[in-house]
Amino acid sequence: MKQNITISLDKELIRAGKMIAAQQGTSLNRMLRQELEKIIRNESQYDMAKQKAIAAMKAGFHSGMDRYPSRDEIHER
Repeated sequence: MKQNITISLDKELIRAGKMIAAQQGTSLNRMLRQELEKIIRNESQYDMAKQKAIAAMKAGFHSGMDRYPSRDEIHER
C-alpha cells in the first residue's frame, strides 16, 4: 500500500533533483523512493551480517587441537 508524504526541500535542491531525474529518464519522486529503498535494504543487510558475525563469535573457533599448549610450553627455551 502506498501513502503520500510531504517533505520540505530547498527550491534549488528540488530543481537540481528534477534535472538529474530527467537525465535518468525518471521522476524525482521515483528517484527519491528508490534511494530510500536502497538505504533500507542496505541497513537490513548490515543488520543480518552483524547478527551472523556475533553468532559466529559466540560459537567460537575450534582449532582441532585437544588442548592448547600452556604459555610455558610455547615459550620453552
